[in-house]
Amino acid sequence: MKIFNTMTRYKEDFKPMVEGHVKMYACGPTVYNYFHLGNARPFVTFDVLRRYLEYKGYEVEFCQNFTDIDDKMIKRANEEGVTVKDIAERYIKEYYVDADGLNCKRPTYQPRATESIDAIIALVKTLMDKGYAYVIDGDGVYYDVTKFEGYGKLSHYKLEDLVAGGGERKASYEGKKNPGDFAIWKFKKEGEPFWPSPWGDGRPGWHIECSAMIKKHLGDTIDIHGGGQDLIFPHHENEIAQSEAANGCTFANYWVHNAFVNVDGEKMSKSLGNFFTIRDIVAHFPYQVIRFFILSGHYRMPINFSDELLRSAQNGLERITTCVKNLKFVIGKNSGDGSGDEALLEAVKKAGEEFVTCMDDDLNTADAITAIFNLVRDANTSVANANASDSALKAALDKLVELTDVLGIEAETEDPVPQEVMDLVQKRAEAKKAKDFALADSLRDQITSMGYSVKDTANGPQVEKL
Repeated sequence: MKIFNTMTRYKEDFKPMVEGHVKMYACGPTVYNYFHLGNARPFVTFDVLRRYLEYKGYEVEFCQNFTDIDDKMIKRANEEGVTVKDIAERYIKEYYVDADGLNCKRPTYQPRATESIDAIIALVKTLMDKGYAYVIDGDGVYYDVTKFEGYGKLSHYKLEDLVAGGGERKASYEGKKNPGDFAIWKFKKEGEPFWPSPWGDGRPGWHIECSAMIKKHLGDTIDIHGGGQDLIFPHHENEIAQSEAANGCTFANYWVHNAFVNVDGEKMSKSLGNFFTIRDIVAHFPYQVIRFFILSGHYRMPINFSDELLRSAQNGLERITTCVKNLKFVIGKNSGDGSGDEALLEAVKKAGEEFVTCMDDDLNTADAITAIFNLVRDANTSVANANASDSALKAALDKLVELTDVLGIEAETEDPVPQEVMDLVQKRAEAKKAKDFALADSLRDQITSMGYSVKDTANGPQVEKL
């Protein structure tokens, strides 16, 4: 498998530190609101990367955090007159509603920053002891970017060009040694949550949280670190500086970043006010359509948000689910002579090979979906021609379910049809056989009123939910 490494700007052969085992971290949400489509893209992307690695036989330790102490959270809590913890609990609960809806597997570890304070303080202490950090009275503990020789190696920025770099910077540079220095521990202010530390009561800076949680749960060096491309600088650059200075070793071997979701050519973000929460979108499109939409483009290419493109994704997903539904219906009722088996089984084999080739090429889900569509086309042809045996149709069905599962797409979405509906379907079939078409039409109307349609096929009546 090849994966594009932001650090080197090349596709590289993926080789984990320990054969058969992968340690992976992806930055999680700051929990002060429902997450939007731009946030969902990395959640889905790294869920698929994890799924595919597991499909390839790797054991994956996957860590994704919750940032549950942050300036935005404090602001939201103050506006609502509640605690920061109240805000965190509310939106972590809502996060799981949407993440589960998008079929993102639960991470191996999902730590909260506020539950990792001891690890954070220990990391700050190491940086202080090694001379990488210093205290500004009345403000906090800052990281000195000039002390780390490799600063800028991920973003490829030069330190001398970072006049106002570093993120989370003071309004003025008074007390800072360099404009790009950033806070790793912020001294408490009135009305803010705080924890005791050797340097004074306060709370962690944003960047130090991830460094500490990675060290605590995955160790000093990990295989893959992921996130949106907006995190390359300053967040991931600062994580590298902190972790490598403290631990004296490489922080992550592969850096993987997804591109933005755009609205009218601009990045979707809360700060620009042009965002659509997943909760907004599911009022019009199912979660699975949103996931399919995200995966229909290569993760490193921007995707544009529009109702039209979501409708296109919905149509594409329905092609797959309808094929699976038809295969399940035909198998066992099929009278195919097997003359089409060789062609269908070759299509099954080819789809599996093409899917793996695409996914091995830097997680190319867009082309992997094309491989699935090719199998859908060939399976539909076999069903229409009634020339394949049950065993060949079952092989096609199993392969479709297998490949869509790697993408986290639920190809088998139908709930069982209620028995009372099936009883009406049977009575209608008997009425048609007796040429009592008035009764048959009346029974069809009853079935429709219960939310189902019935279609007569060569293999008997096929029932679908409306």
